Amino acid sequence: MSPTPQPPAPQQPGAPRFGRVVTAMVTPFDEAGALDLPAAVDLARWLAEHGSDGLVLSGSTGESSVLTDDEKVALWRAVAEAVTIPVVAGTGSNDTAHSIAMTRAAAASGVDGILLVTPYYNRPSQAGIFEHFRTVAEAAGDLPVMLYDIPVRSGRRIASPTMLRLAREVANVVALKDAAGDPATTAHLAAQVPAGFEIYSGDDIMTLPLMAVGAVGVVSVAGHWIGPQLRKVVDAFVAGDIPAAIAGNAELLDSFDFESTEEFPNPLPAKAMLRALGLRVGQCRLPMGASTPDLDNQAQKILAAVGPPAVTVAPLG
Repeated sequence: MSPTPQPPAPQQPGAPRFGRVVTAMVTPFDEAGALDLPAAVDLARWLAEHGSDGLVLSGSTGESSVLTDDEKVALWRAVAEAVTIPVVAGTGSNDTAHSIAMTRAAAASGVDGILLVTPYYNRPSQAGIFEHFRTVAEAAGDLPVMLYDIPVRSGRRIASPTMLRLAREVANVVALKDAAGDPATTAHLAAQVPAGFEIYSGDDIMTLPLMAVGAVGVVSVAGHWIGPQLRKVVDAFVAGDIPAAIAGNAELLDSFDFESTEEFPNPLPAKAMLRALGLRVGQCRLPMGASTPDLDNQAQKILAAVGPPAVTVAPLG
């Protein structure tokens, strides 16, 4: 493969290309369960005003697996046209040919980057994982690609040698969403990746541990309702005010615990919280299904404890 041109640098010096708090946005549905594009546009703009530096669309939190291809393209295009912050499209699946087709469609829709999850269910070898990512990244053209390592959902880890090879040999593979929950491995990886390669925590509660070993920020679920507070924690850490970062993080632990449980997996709690905030997002599609009064009551209690998110449009840092 001939090298893909390096994606453009972030607009602000020192800022990660996708920002420090990137919210993995839920996908709004109407009362009939249809994709609600006006609600998606409203939500994206609201998140941009409430602490989100960037957005990931049609990822795990966006119920990617129950969206049609046409719905994904419509969602990417509508949100990319509505906001000025970076928009990253989740285009990966366990079918390489399908992932290539969706990546090309995303590139034509105006998004700013691509998120590729590890192929799930198939349980490919590391050689297969490398070739899958290399081939799909090539289809992205000059768009930057963030890989998504989430073994609890995919059944396969991206091994460090595979990750390093992709970072070194595939020019537009420039970031990792790390949801493996293994800070020691992340530390070794961060020490060896090329300059400019950016690691994001893929789990809110792991943000500070991973930033301590080299991550630049978080792809967040709780950013839906505590975006400004999360920004303060991340910004405090970057500024070297570690006690403030630790104290701020401690105040958010209930939100982190709430965002996914065995009884109410992500994105059920996130949608419940957004409904508590008065935002139009609807319910989840099956197999997640609708919320329960108990979950909605929990969301109200969490929101009462943290308070409604204040508007913030602070520059990336």
